[in-house]
Amino acid sequence: MQFGQFQLHIIRECTFKLDGGAMFGVVPKPLWEKVSPADDLNRVSLACNLLLIETPAGRVLVETGMGNRWSEKERERYELRSLLDHERVLDSIGLSNSDVDAVVISHLHFDHVGGAVIEQNGKLIPTFPRAKYYAQKGEWDFSFKANARARASYRADDYRPLEEAGVLCLVDGDAEILPGVSVKVTGGHTSHHQVVCFESAGEKGIYFADIIPTASHLTPPWVMGYDHYPLASCDYKSECLARAANENWLIVFDHEIATPWGHVKMNQAGKFEWQALNSEFGN
Repeated sequence: MQFGQFQLHIIRECTFKLDGGAMFGVVPKPLWEKVSPADDLNRVSLACNLLLIETPAGRVLVETGMGNRWSEKERERYELRSLLDHERVLDSIGLSNSDVDAVVISHLHFDHVGGAVIEQNGKLIPTFPRAKYYAQKGEWDFSFKANARARASYRADDYRPLEEAGVLCLVDGDAEILPGVSVKVTGGHTSHHQVVCFESAGEKGIYFADIIPTASHLTPPWVMGYDHYPLASCDYKSECLARAANENWLIVFDHEIATPWGHVKMNQAGKFEWQALNSEFGN
């Protein structure tokens, strides 16, 4: 997609399933199941949608997905289906892993940073060998001291090798990654969760990551049970979606199983409505 002077690509890394109750928190199942049907194990279908932003200054990849380092038992639990070769993540758009200059990780949960490293000759190395990897320092620190509720979402082997390889860049707060591409701390999902904002030639966009994981989560109170600070998530969504609707931002969802990008509008009743782009992605 042409976006000002940028080129945008979505790469669907995998599909998987998580418990619907966890994905929608306190929202009653009769409500969320209308927009996100559950299977017989109460799981809803999700995807990992990576965003590649090609700018005049370099290429930025947002998120890395689940990766391929999962046991058969774990794959069955999540009904995980990898959709690409992790040694050639960008093959579908004619690029190689070494063409990426920067990788931005919204937070260090396994479904966002699991693809950051690959195993070669018994060693974990960066999947994107020329890239610097950007994460929040507060998120990094928390991942090693997470309490019993939070620690199951973190796997240190997904990101510790980045530090060992000298490619990890820990930022402390809002920061510009490349001209026109920046990260902003939102809190909510985790204390240092960040979104990615991109702007070129008057066009604006945002990758919401797990603040708004799917189009079914547009309603501000519909936040995940996984969120560490659900009230903060709700407040951020209300404020940011109003701006996105008013300024016609391009929105990208990390876990939407249907079309993951489009625009949001506010209807006469004051509710946000999703308008997906005319684009198809395989399930």
